[in-house]
Amino acid sequence: MFQKQATVFLYAVSPVHMGAGQAIDVIDNPIQREKHTGHPSFAGSGIKGAVRHSFEALGGHEADINRLLGPASDSNDLHAGAVSFGDAQLVALPIRSLKGGYVYATCPQALARARRLLALAGASVDWAALNVNDGEVLVINTDLLANNNTLHLEAFEYTAKSSDALASLANDLAAKALPASDEYGFFREKLTTDLIVLSDTDFGYFAQHAMLVEPHVRIDPETGTASDGGLFYTENLPPESIMIAPLMASQTRTGQPDNHLEAEAVLSQIKTLIDTRLLQLGGDATTGRGLVVAKVVEG
Repeated sequence: MFQKQATVFLYAVSPVHMGAGQAIDVIDNPIQREKHTGHPSFAGSGIKGAVRHSFEALGGHEADINRLLGPASDSNDLHAGAVSFGDAQLVALPIRSLKGGYVYATCPQALARARRLLALAGASVDWAALNVNDGEVLVINTDLLANNNTLHLEAFEYTAKSSDALASLANDLAAKALPASDEYGFFREKLTTDLIVLSDTDFGYFAQHAMLVEPHVRIDPETGTASDGGLFYTENLPPESIMIAPLMASQTRTGQPDNHLEAEAVLSQIKTLIDTRLLQLGGDATTGRGLVVAKVVEG
């Protein structure tokens, strides 16, 4: 039983490939997706594994790894860890815009799910319920609009409506999802002005088709040239994407009284370790993929 809850926002600063294995499709190496929404997701086991792998590099002590995250499967002293990461859900997705470079797009469904996770962790969330029809978009920044009051995203045109409620939501989301330091100032400001809300259906299209797809060529080590049939495509979540995951803590379960921590101390340790820190999730680490900034929000 987990006694303490929090949420962790994950802000992508590079393409992220949390792989779902191979597929018989145009994309050979797809990313993980939720079955019911089709939105990109990060498996909680992958997040926890990444934290464990970089525990000491983040400043943690080797002695704390097992009691917080559990021992390795080949250990002779098996016990459950005291920290659990849930699957990360999509909150906002960067989409190319005719004006402003790109926008942060979301939808009522994604916002409602993020609000639910924050509320379950005890965080104060005063987000108004937003409704938008297919073909329409809620905006804050009217400078993004064309002369006919429409917003152009990729090859699509949407009828825009201004929303004061969205402005309040965007300010709160920017404060919760991004670090307060100066180097993130541009992105916090852009999130407060350039957050838009599409319908669940329209957003679902971009969540499926607006990913970063990169071609790769397999090199023959003998000749140093491309192997026959060695072309393959890898899907990535684009940089500037925002995800959210539940973070839970219990008292340590080592069974050793002199090595015991209460749930509050466990959550404090893991928050200190990852809050506003750079993590590497998923594959292709040697090519700079998988870099995300974590932001922990407690109740």
